[in-house]
Amino acid sequence: MLKKYFYFCLLFFLLLPAILSAQEALKSVEEEYYDFLALQGLTERPALNYRTLSDSVWSIGDSAEHLWQKQNLGVFHPLFGDFRLKVYGPELFMSANTSAPYGQNDGVLWQGRGFNSLFKSGVRFEGYGFEFMSLPHFAFSQNASFNIMPSNYDSEYGYFWGYAHNAGADAPQRFGDEPFFDWDFGDSEIRYTWKTLTVGFGTQAIWLGPAYLNPILHSNNAPAYPKFDIGLRRQRITIPWIDWYAGDFEARLWVGRLSESDYFDYDKKNNYTMIHGLAFAYAPSFLPGLTLFVNRVCLVPWDWENLKFILPSKDNTVEDQKSSFGFSWVFTRVGFEVYAELGIDDYVIDGFPLGYIRYPLHTLIYTIGFKKAVPVLPSRKIYGELFFECNSMEMSHDFYFQWPYSPYFHHIIIHGYTNMGQWLGAGSGWGGNSQYLGFKLYYQKGSSSLFIHRNNPDNNFLYGKAVYDSASGGGMEDKYFKSWKANLAIGMDTVYFFSNVFSLGGGFVYNLIINPDYFFYKTDYWQDEDIHNFSINLFIKVHL
Repeated sequence: MLKKYFYFCLLFFLLLPAILSAQEALKSVEEEYYDFLALQGLTERPALNYRTLSDSVWSIGDSAEHLWQKQNLGVFHPLFGDFRLKVYGPELFMSANTSAPYGQNDGVLWQGRGFNSLFKSGVRFEGYGFEFMSLPHFAFSQNASFNIMPSNYDSEYGYFWGYAHNAGADAPQRFGDEPFFDWDFGDSEIRYTWKTLTVGFGTQAIWLGPAYLNPILHSNNAPAYPKFDIGLRRQRITIPWIDWYAGDFEARLWVGRLSESDYFDYDKKNNYTMIHGLAFAYAPSFLPGLTLFVNRVCLVPWDWENLKFILPSKDNTVEDQKSSFGFSWVFTRVGFEVYAELGIDDYVIDGFPLGYIRYPLHTLIYTIGFKKAVPVLPSRKIYGELFFECNSMEMSHDFYFQWPYSPYFHHIIIHGYTNMGQWLGAGSGWGGNSQYLGFKLYYQKGSSSLFIHRNNPDNNFLYGKAVYDSASGGGMEDKYFKSWKANLAIGMDTVYFFSNVFSLGGGFVYNLIINPDYFFYKTDYWQDEDIHNFSINLFIKVHL
């Protein structure tokens, strides 16, 4: 039945190119371009903190001039009455990794070694406050073999470590040993909106906060999951009686169901986890460009009784709560934005305020960064954008007196902070750190970019070795001091609009993986071999 559905949807969407138009999905070419315009004050971001495809509704005044003005960036087609139609895609993404998996923020797609592809296309109806969107995603992974470390879980493909009290995560190193197709409902949903009050049910990916690459609590790195949400989209606040505009406010609450992958354990009773989320943001009128936000998620075993955890609780016997807070500040006069997000995964000893006075860094993690618009050759209509982002997910030092720790692991929520085996938050820094530097050129027919990205994927694995060991006599230094695993990626990509109905893009990445299996120095260090991985990608999109 599933195969028949897959082939039917594939055939249906392939036969639609005559009426399709572009999309503004999370991290899409179009969304990043609109955000570049917002950096210069040419448009306004539709969301302050909580972003989905439906919330990413951008608008540019007819009189405003911009680089891609002649390109078709998305058109709604009128139907009847207040109803209108928009079709997304079709879009086909393909990649090939020569020696190891590489890729993040790609939803249901797992970019393993070998050939990978993701196809998506769909349709959206709007009218009288109602919205219906069907945008499924279909993925393929060749999943060619590569060396993995011994699993710490029932499946031989599971993650390679957990820590005390059976804490760990459902994060397979490899998804089986055969090529596979996968699919989900992607950015599909049903929604009703009255003014800025909105309520919906669907599977649209969520992006929380201002991060460019590694948001702490939620990204589109993992497959979609079903959820119900209610809240206020970006809303102007005017104080009555004095008629004073105080700024903009945004709030969203959601409840969803996360699923276990096929490569974790063999207990069918624990296959699902309930996730609760709260997101608030405020942009004060008296500090133009500033946005303040706070987010909270809570994971509990799947049971309708656990709906009570939709609001924050101190009952930590069955739940795993995480929160983040921070800001972004955009200075449109100079085309510059700076942002920061801090994450907390646990209550400090003695609580507030004494605990935070004693040691405020308990479980503290962060993402910081900036963006800068650069007028490269304005006379030729060529502009640039510089990105920098630094992220740290490493365990705080006080855990050396307790047990090993990782912010996305948990002893009650044994799947950790994952859905279908992939991390919900920062895709490249779940237990380590990441530094990203990129530069993108925008011109009338497209964009081109260069980047360099260095990260340690899971330093907490090594830090955990020190918790129950001693540095006395140099034993730990001999084994672990040079045992870090690190990734270096240097890449380039480009997108070119051959016409206002067709664009083609591609990229190339050199990915050096140092000490891929955490071999230990002076014991088995010399058995290790660095991996030189090359990743090539191509994507095709229709715009009508």
